[in-house]
Amino acid sequence: MGEAIAYLGLGTNLGDRLAQLGSAIDALGDIGTVGAVSNVYESAPMYVTDQPNFMNMCVGLKTALGPQDLLAALKLIEVTRGRVQTFRNGPRAIDIDILLMGDLVLDLPHLSIPHVAMAERSFVLAPLSEIAAEILHPRTAASIAQMRGRLGDEGITCIGPLTQGGR
Repeated sequence: MGEAIAYLGLGTNLGDRLAQLGSAIDALGDIGTVGAVSNVYESAPMYVTDQPNFMNMCVGLKTALGPQDLLAALKLIEVTRGRVQTFRNGPRAIDIDILLMGDLVLDLPHLSIPHVAMAERSFVLAPLSEIAAEILHPRTAASIAQMRGRLGDEGITCIGPLTQGGR
């Protein structure tokens, strides 16, 4: 497959959220080269609302891993940083999703690329548009910036860059 840039969404709502994000980004360096990094955004939980607010951001990761190996590596990063499986859309120390990987379209029971719910999530599209505004969604051909414009930024707050203090 060669190297590809995977755009990843990172989220957390437990513990020191900024430190969780920073630790996850550091760990990504073991499986590729971290390129663009978005600002951090805060939002209320979307599906299960009785839990703490989330902090989310996106990164571009240049990696030689294929999609399934990348997913396995991301799950290992989550577990080693304290993620415990609870229930769908529940609280988590860290969550790392593959949003896009070039123009790849993949539909497996455990992995869909592009991420199936990204178009309905401002907390994904806002940070992703900072680092990949002109990238086209492989199914719809809409740019990330266009998708963000349609959805808007209601309910999310830009916290700013992840500083060294958060890492």
